[in-house]
Amino acid sequence: MEAVAAVFLFAAALLSVVEGSPVTLTLERAFPSNHGVELSQLRARDSLRHRRMLQSTNYVVDFPVKGTFDPSQVGLYYTKVKMGTPPREFYVQIDTGSDVLWVSCGSCNGCPQTSGLQIQLNYFDPRSSSTSSLISCSDRRCRSGVQSSDASCSSQNNQCIYTFQYGDGSGTSGYYVSDLMHFASIFEGTLTTNASASVVFGCSIQQTGDLTKSDRAVDGIFGFGQQGMSVISQLSSQGIAPRVFSHCLRGDNTGGGVLVLGEIVEPNIVYTPLVPSQPHYNLYLQSISVNGQFLQINPAVFATSSNRGTIVDSGTTLSYLAEEAYTTFVNAITAAIPQSVRSVLSRGNQCYLITTSSNVDMFPQVSLNFAGGASLVLRPLDYLIQQNYIGEGSVWCIGFQKIPGQSVTILGDLVLKDKIFVYDVAGQRIGWTNYDCSLPVNVSASAGRGRSEFVDSGELGGSTSLCEGPHTLIRMLLLALFMHITLIL
Repeated sequence: MEAVAAVFLFAAALLSVVEGSPVTLTLERAFPSNHGVELSQLRARDSLRHRRMLQSTNYVVDFPVKGTFDPSQVGLYYTKVKMGTPPREFYVQIDTGSDVLWVSCGSCNGCPQTSGLQIQLNYFDPRSSSTSSLISCSDRRCRSGVQSSDASCSSQNNQCIYTFQYGDGSGTSGYYVSDLMHFASIFEGTLTTNASASVVFGCSIQQTGDLTKSDRAVDGIFGFGQQGMSVISQLSSQGIAPRVFSHCLRGDNTGGGVLVLGEIVEPNIVYTPLVPSQPHYNLYLQSISVNGQFLQINPAVFATSSNRGTIVDSGTTLSYLAEEAYTTFVNAITAAIPQSVRSVLSRGNQCYLITTSSNVDMFPQVSLNFAGGASLVLRPLDYLIQQNYIGEGSVWCIGFQKIPGQSVTILGDLVLKDKIFVYDVAGQRIGWTNYDCSLPVNVSASAGRGRSEFVDSGELGGSTSLCEGPHTLIRMLLLALFMHITLIL
């Protein structure tokens, strides 16, 4: 113990010299040196301290992103999560249009066995995880899910269960479990640490529709909604991560991007308020303009109600426009392009034949105008998709679709890509700006509330950067020394 105290004193003094202000620090033992201390006591004390640290500090949490928006390739963005003890890896689709994280479980009916995405599919088995437990109907987290329609109760075994039906007709059902989620977190600068937290997630034992197909199969869906059952809400309630998350999805062929629980900080971000008391991320879309000219669309078409409104949904590949506005929008695009561009129909979609000597830059700029003066400016590549080649030309089609009989507008990956999007759930607003998502970004855990810890997201998933010079390296070595001594104790 005397040697340990001496090392602590030396390390603290060295750290003060590195910072440029030599100071002698007096360290006192928390336990007297005249008798031994049981390891159980030390572990209990450390455990209490760790809980206090987690409850008082928000961390930035990083998730790796793979996939692309391109329907001819992947057609979705997905990330990797680690669940259970020992940890197992699962690939899950990033979906801001739903709340719950769920993964395929053993004995699943309809779950695909292989994936065309060249990833190894896994099944979660609660019995093989030493930290797993089932969620009963009396659990407060289950009651919260029942209120938001994300859960229900089985009268037979008092088990918390779920049944989800998605917009494409696919579905899943299963039961809820609680287990550890392991993730990369960052706090106080650029130090990457491994952390874990207990979360409730779905164990899928039945899948239907497109979820059963192997071409784009993943292990599950990661819902980033704002209801109580979402991982965002669960980690926020535990004081581990802020109630804000951000993504920047690359639109090129390599795909990938950035996904963090935290606020990406960029000076050009514009914000618009969320429609309150909605299950999804609904926005107040007020008008659409093409080349600066407002389209003659009744604003009531975009009003939010039980069966209409404008939703931001990363789980949708394309984008959809309310049926009453669709024809006006397509006609405005067609009228704005040169007459040399041939207009064609392909499988009911409005398309255009462009010669090799031309490019899509001749197409007009589109602005989706939202409450608060925030406009989502769309370049041609944000609303056009290349279909195929014909002779010496190529066919480009409008990627916006319409759902017959529906008045809902859905902003999917087609328009979300190549932009920073910030979902400030605590502040009830969403912000965005155009951005090259292959570049690093600054992330804050403060959600616009003053104190910011800016980090380079390019470092979140890997080793700590040493670009800040020897002072940073020495500080990190000293921190490693402190941690090593704590482990010895």
